[in-house]
Amino acid sequence: MSSDFLQRMARSSRQRVLEARERCSEAELLARARPLPRPPALKLGTFDIIAELKLRSPAAGTLAGAGFDRKAQIEAYARGGAAAVSILTEPEQFEGCLGYLQEAADLLAPHGLPAMRKDFLTDTYQVVEARVAGAGGVLLIVTMLTDSELEAMLAAVEELGLFALLEAFDGTDLERIAKLAPSFPEATLLAGLNSRNLKSLEVDFERFVELAGSLPTMLPTVAESGIGGPDDVRRIAGLGYRLALVGSALMKHGEPESAVRAFIAAGRTAARSPR
Repeated sequence: MSSDFLQRMARSSRQRVLEARERCSEAELLARARPLPRPPALKLGTFDIIAELKLRSPAAGTLAGAGFDRKAQIEAYARGGAAAVSILTEPEQFEGCLGYLQEAADLLAPHGLPAMRKDFLTDTYQVVEARVAGAGGVLLIVTMLTDSELEAMLAAVEELGLFALLEAFDGTDLERIAKLAPSFPEATLLAGLNSRNLKSLEVDFERFVELAGSLPTMLPTVAESGIGGPDDVRRIAGLGYRLALVGSALMKHGEPESAVRAFIAAGRTAARSPR
C-alpha cells in the first residue's frame, strides 16, 4: 500500500540521511556504535505494552501542551510496566528528535527497558544512528521499503543487537514479513499491524479482526493505532496479538502509569482466557 503521506515522509527521511552523512560518515558512526554496551533486551510476557512518547501527529494534532514533562511521562511508562518505550524522532510532522531518544534511553536504562526509535526510516544509517542515540530497537515500515532495503536494515539490526518492529498495513506486508523473518534468526523481530488507513489517516479497528488470521505465527505480533482503552486491549489479546503499541491514549491520559498497568492487566487476562 502506498500513499502521498508516506512518500512525503520517505523523501524527508532520505534528505535527513543526506544531511547527516555530511556531518558524519556511516563508517564513523559504526565505529561509535560497535563498542557501546548492548542495550537492554526486550522482555515479553503473555501480553505487553509498548508505550509511546508522541508530542503530536498529523491525525491527532498536538498531544503535549505547555508544561508537558517528557521525562515524567517516560518514567511513568517504566513504572507502569511497559516492555519498551517508543520515541518519535520525526521532526516535521511529529515534532520529534534524536535528542528525545537519547533522553529516553538514559532514563530507561536503570529500569532495564529499551527505547525504540519510531520514524520513517529508509536507510541503514538511521539504524546505526538510533543505536548511537541509545535505542534498543527500531520500527521499520515494510510498505515503504523494498526487500533489499529491509534486508540491509535488518542485517544492521542483527549486528547491533537491536530489536525491530516490522510494521504492516495490509496482508501483502504481512506476507513479506513472514518471508523475511527466517533470514534473520539471531534478531529479535516483532510483526506489527497498523489499523490506520494511509489515505484518510483514520483508524479502523476491524482491520485487526480481518487480518488476525494472516499474522506471521513465528513472531510476536503487535496491534498498532486505535487502541483507546482496556476494552480494546482485551479484544486484540483475544485475537492473538501479544503486544499493543499505544501512543495517543496514554499521552492524553492524566495518569499514564496507572493506564499502562490497566492495559497490561486487561491484555494478560484476555490472553489467558479460552478463545
